[in-house]
Amino acid sequence: MSAPGSHGETDFVMLPARPEPIAVPAAKTAVIVVDMQNAYASKGGYLDLAGFDISGAQKVIENTKAVVEAARAAGMTVIYFQNGWDCDYVEAGGPGSPNYHKSNALKTMRKRPELQGKLLARGGWDYELVDALKPQPGDIVLHKTRYSGFFNSQLDSVLRSRGIRHLVFTGIATNVCVESTLRDGFFLEYFGVVLEDATHQAGPEFVQKAAIYNIETFFGWVSTVADFKGAMGQADHTRGD
Repeated sequence: MSAPGSHGETDFVMLPARPEPIAVPAAKTAVIVVDMQNAYASKGGYLDLAGFDISGAQKVIENTKAVVEAARAAGMTVIYFQNGWDCDYVEAGGPGSPNYHKSNALKTMRKRPELQGKLLARGGWDYELVDALKPQPGDIVLHKTRYSGFFNSQLDSVLRSRGIRHLVFTGIATNVCVESTLRDGFFLEYFGVVLEDATHQAGPEFVQKAAIYNIETFFGWVSTVADFKGAMGQADHTRGD
């Protein structure tokens, strides 16, 4: 029986993962960097203003930077997501949308009117990617208006046009936007791997653990930054031969 993910004639490297190693074709794999924006990872951003603990975000920034550098060296596609809406929040949905009622950013602005127009609005500082993770030439930046990166975005067509079916996830927040995107990808026949030490959950530690457990058990695979870098180093060596 072939290893999970190993189909077709593409060259694969084995990525150590749970619940079992997964075969990854570097040239047909994308690293998905989810919402590494000031809103979620910087002091003065939305999560910080809303009272969430963002102390773990800096480590995720450092680890994600290492991941995207290894991915580029191995010839992988790097895709950045930015989450948010137009400056008038039309895309966020009105009272008829569950997003209006459940989005903590929208609820924070309703509670604190002085923040209206400042949180997750395209064109503003809050919406921008953190300085340490600015895209490089060849990287792709996509916008999304809901938790899942597959909802009303170009992600599926961008991936399919490149023959990509393997996705490696980093970013914020593990149990919301990361898991939602990986889960939707599962239903669209994508192989999803989350790097647990390159994701962050602003909240109790058990929430991060629960999200990782859910992904590992039901929707994908879980690996680490070190194991990813090791596997991609093999791919990079193969490309150079």
